[in-house]
Amino acid sequence: MSKTQVDTAPNGVPQQGRVAGPVAPPRVSARRRRPGVIALSLALIAAGGAGVAVLLLQVGDRTDVVTVVRDVQVGQVLTEDDLGKASVALDPAVKAVRADNLKLVVGKRAAVELKPGSLLSPSQVTKDNLVKAGEQLVPIGLEPKQIPATALVPGQKVELVHVPAQGTTDTGKTSDAAPQTIDGRVVKASGAAPGTGIVVVDVATSATDGPTAAAWEAAGTLRLVLAAPDGN
Repeated sequence: MSKTQVDTAPNGVPQQGRVAGPVAPPRVSARRRRPGVIALSLALIAAGGAGVAVLLLQVGDRTDVVTVVRDVQVGQVLTEDDLGKASVALDPAVKAVRADNLKLVVGKRAAVELKPGSLLSPSQVTKDNLVKAGEQLVPIGLEPKQIPATALVPGQKVELVHVPAQGTTDTGKTSDAAPQTIDGRVVKASGAAPGTGIVVVDVATSATDGPTAAAWEAAGTLRLVLAAPDGN
């Protein structure tokens, strides 16, 4: 009688015999591709490529402009050493002097204070002297409480008003008399001085009114007020 060999596990439980052999890999069914997903993916890739192309075109669309390379004070004549060139992506709303017009601004005067690193715009230069023939420049110091909230800019029309010193009245004048005034034009306004906050404003007046305005300033009886635009 033949005997059948039975494998016994370590715990004594008999196991049926196993024949060693190659194990076949599990069958994996191919995933079905959906045409709609493929089309959407291709569309997104195309859109992304188009966006990159537009960005590269914008970055590549650069304009050569004139820049300021060193400090230039108001009224100072511009030289080539004051100016430089740069290639920038320029927004159409930004008005800047093109690099090929650099020679046209050399010799003109700065209408405003120019700082290094800024673009030069046509409105920042002028061919006229800021102090014209027959005018005088009067520096006026304004304390913080006397400085208008509206920024003082070159070319702005102002009036210099004479106010009596405290405790005194002008002799020979009635109390309802209009105060003395002098017409002027702002040439430059400095920044507020550290500690005191005083702003110095250079005002151009007629040569005949200059000494009077200077005397008012020295006596502390001068006030500056903004004139209406265009004298209206």
